[in-house]
Amino acid sequence: MLDYDKEADAYDETRGGEPRAAAAAEAVLGLVPRNARRLLDVACGTGIVTRRLAAARPGLRVTGLDAAPAMTRTAAARLPGAILLADSRQLPFPDAVFDAVTTVWLLHLAEGPADVRAIIAECARVLRPGGVYVTTVDKAAAHDVGSDIDDLLAPRPRRPAQDRPDHVRTYAAEYGLHLAGTARFQGHGQGRSPRSTVTDLRRGWFTMLPPGEPLTERFAARLESLPDQERPRADPEFTVLAFRKQTDG
Repeated sequence: MLDYDKEADAYDETRGGEPRAAAAAEAVLGLVPRNARRLLDVACGTGIVTRRLAAARPGLRVTGLDAAPAMTRTAAARLPGAILLADSRQLPFPDAVFDAVTTVWLLHLAEGPADVRAIIAECARVLRPGGVYVTTVDKAAAHDVGSDIDDLLAPRPRRPAQDRPDHVRTYAAEYGLHLAGTARFQGHGQGRSPRSTVTDLRRGWFTMLPPGEPLTERFAARLESLPDQERPRADPEFTVLAFRKQTDG
């Protein structure tokens, strides 16, 4: 797992920057009702998407939170007074206070099903009846775009995907959240090149391939043999699901 305190300074630059953030915010807001007045962005990271959610809807009061201190400091500079340091599994809010809750690129980081359930349970708890929970799903699969890089990496060991759409739908239903919409958006600037993939390998991006291990270096050597070392392959396309909290009765 990456250290997101260490990643904070370069996080946006290495993940598509403002174009990706704009695409993500547009997809998320397309699933948030126009009459929503309070939105919580859980695991807001640097706040690059959170800021756009707030700017696009002046009548929407947006709060962000993240568990990494360096991330929250960066986010707080973008949205002063609207960012908290907190664990997504224990949200520091009373029940039923938000009209919308979002988790963009969070569930795939969970250690296992229990953590995913805990995150979704908390998001459901702080949602008002009729409110909407919006989340990205299937993040790792989105990065497999059928390129020569993906073909080469296909045999690598992988951790189980914690954000599989079918699992997320099942967990959401357990907490009174029912599918209400879907969207997709492009991860601008995130197409892998062989050289950038080697860099990611050697800094621990692929969680089952620890830096310095012989297997990691074998994959790195194969990647270094591919043509067009600097050319990015296709950008990923991410999937977003929206769930509505059932109303009483």
